Amino acid sequence: MITGDFVEDYENMVPFQALIAMGHQVDAVCPNKKAGDTIPTSIHDFEGDQTYSEKRGHNFALNATFDNVNLQDYDALYLPGGRAPEYLRLDARVLDYVKHFFTTNKPVAAICHGAQILTAAGVIEGKNVSAYPACKPEVELAGATYADIAVDSAVTDGQLVTAPAWPAHSEMLKQFVALF
Repeated sequence: MITGDFVEDYENMVPFQALIAMGHQVDAVCPNKKAGDTIPTSIHDFEGDQTYSEKRGHNFALNATFDNVNLQDYDALYLPGGRAPEYLRLDARVLDYVKHFFTTNKPVAAICHGAQILTAAGVIEGKNVSAYPACKPEVELAGATYADIAVDSAVTDGQLVTAPAWPAHSEMLKQFVALF
């Protein structure tokens, strides 16, 4: 899991804990941080406004060091949303990590604004991709078809699972784990 400061709290913590509960090892990493460092999270809620509201979330402790990642050791990649993807996509190493999972045909899941990392990595052309609706222009500019699905749904295209927001956790995780 590649995560970062002000990631969406639920999109970070719920899949992290759920995958561990299913018996998977999950290494949460962030560029320029090491195991034991924490990242602040944000809680995004849907309260009837034109966009989501944002509140300060929890501190999340990273359990692995980004610079020590050996990509060959990993079977899948998860990209949570929130505000973190808008700056994580500017890190060439993050984009290289993402490209590795696509070129080796390993499962990748992204939720909400996590699609911003996929678009920056140039890996979704020709794919059917869901994301938070505000990311639709980026998804389409990257050559993908935007999947306008219910907020509690997810879509799988090959080895890629995407979802619009945290209410889709159950469906996204079900589809993601089926690819393992």
